[in-house]
Amino acid sequence: MLDSKAAMAVTIGAGLMLSCLPVGAARSTPQSELTIRITNIRNAQGEVRAEVCPQASFLRDDCRYAASAPARPGVALLTVRGIPPGRYAVQAFHDENGNHRVDRALFGIPREGVAFSNDAPIRFGPPKWADAAFAFTGGEQAIQMKARYFMGPSGPALR
Repeated sequence: MLDSKAAMAVTIGAGLMLSCLPVGAARSTPQSELTIRITNIRNAQGEVRAEVCPQASFLRDDCRYAASAPARPGVALLTVRGIPPGRYAVQAFHDENGNHRVDRALFGIPREGVAFSNDAPIRFGPPKWADAAFAFTGGEQAIQMKARYFMGPSGPALR
């Protein structure tokens, strides 16, 4: 049996050990994971990139959560991990020439395929946040969107 000084030392020692653990280490939380399925990829050139953006970063180049995969005709599957629950919009593009940006033609029309969550409409300019936004609850979630090409062939090449 411990006397009161020894019991106090054990209690303080245990408290110090717990305070050295990373925040959240005492309880385990499931890893968040958003699977993004992008259909209508027209060819196997380059890669497909998707970014999960809060409103302040939507349509900008500074979205914190992103994933990419080699392009394949038809469907691209991308998984983004570590996203906290919240409201987001996904912006994606088929980077056919590998320059890590959406190439544009006259009047800003994308030369490469683009996609947005909820298949948000693109009318005389980029989609609105409200049309592309969705709630991410954490855990595992999946969404689907269709790549749209404004120049050249649209969709996978027919054989």
